Amino acid sequence: MYKGVVLAVPVTVPYRRFADQDAHWFLAMALRELLQATGLKKDRIDGLAVSSFTMAPDTAVGLTQHLGLSPRWLEHVPMGGASAIVAIRRAARAVQAGDADIVACIAGDTNNPAAFRGILRDFSRFSREAVYPLGAGGPNASFALMTEAYMRAFDTTARDFGHVCVQQRLNAQTDPGALIRKPLSLDDYLTARPIADPLRMFDCVMPCAGAEGFLVLREEEAHRLRLPFVRILSTIERHNSFPDDPVQLRGGWIMDRDRLWNAASLGPEDMDLIQTYDDYPVICALQVEDLGFCPKGEGARFLASRDLTAGGRLPMNTSGGQLSYGQAGAAGGHLGLNEALRQLTGQSRSAAVPDARYALVSGFGMINYDRGICTAATVLEAAA
Repeated sequence: MYKGVVLAVPVTVPYRRFADQDAHWFLAMALRELLQATGLKKDRIDGLAVSSFTMAPDTAVGLTQHLGLSPRWLEHVPMGGASAIVAIRRAARAVQAGDADIVACIAGDTNNPAAFRGILRDFSRFSREAVYPLGAGGPNASFALMTEAYMRAFDTTARDFGHVCVQQRLNAQTDPGALIRKPLSLDDYLTARPIADPLRMFDCVMPCAGAEGFLVLREEEAHRLRLPFVRILSTIERHNSFPDDPVQLRGGWIMDRDRLWNAASLGPEDMDLIQTYDDYPVICALQVEDLGFCPKGEGARFLASRDLTAGGRLPMNTSGGQLSYGQAGAAGGHLGLNEALRQLTGQSRSAAVPDARYALVSGFGMINYDRGICTAATVLEAAA
């Protein structure tokens, strides 16, 4: 499907809780890290894909002037947690078509109280007109609605969701870049202060500042530059799936998963690790269900019955995921992708998954009142 096109050079601009620098600075640092890691000059980057929530009033085209780039291919990907995979799909086709040779996919955001309030207020027309004015601004209320509906529909307990948070904290303790590394027990999770019933503190992602980046390029170019790389076996994306569902208990992955696995000639049982978008535990359950790892409604219990650490039965979010690493705005959609690239190329900064060859990365983005409207997934293979 994407023969001859590979992913390489995962870079992370260190996360911090708050920052005075703007999103442009973090995105520029991601580009600088890519150039330093490859030895490339800036004019060799002839394609650019950008995702950010705090770059306004600029979009990707405005950023090119700030960065001093003159790309012949440009993509703005305002899809939050699905952005990395959507960027891969667009960039890989551009490289195949000869519209670009080396595409930098970067995502990042700043974080300060004023900027975060602005995001909550103006995230979408739904937010501005139907959510924020009623005092329910932000994702906590939306995911509380989804979590409660899921628990009632499938007889799921808080302990099931708590296992995800505890296991990912164990993963974070092995990654020096994770912002939250303090040990977390299931009792700590269950007795944490309530945020939006039934969500507790450790169910909720912590906003922060930071950036992520990677390159999409031809395999022969990666060899020439002596870059470890990963092959793209398949990808899917879907937007505004199941709009008539009263509350989101399924996502677009379920509509396209057969296409994803058939194109890769693999199945869920072949994955050595998975990186699921994880701003709240319930969305991890939806992803493993809808991507075929277990039957519908069994996702939370499926995850609760498994060791999710790097040496476990189903390594998941091996850097700690957003729930422990932090959510640097739109870079949250790139965090799992970069962790998969590191694991498959032997560059992981967290505990390594032994003999990792295949990885699934899935994304979820753009939550409005009751649902996220962007879903995506990719299957990746380590180079032989």
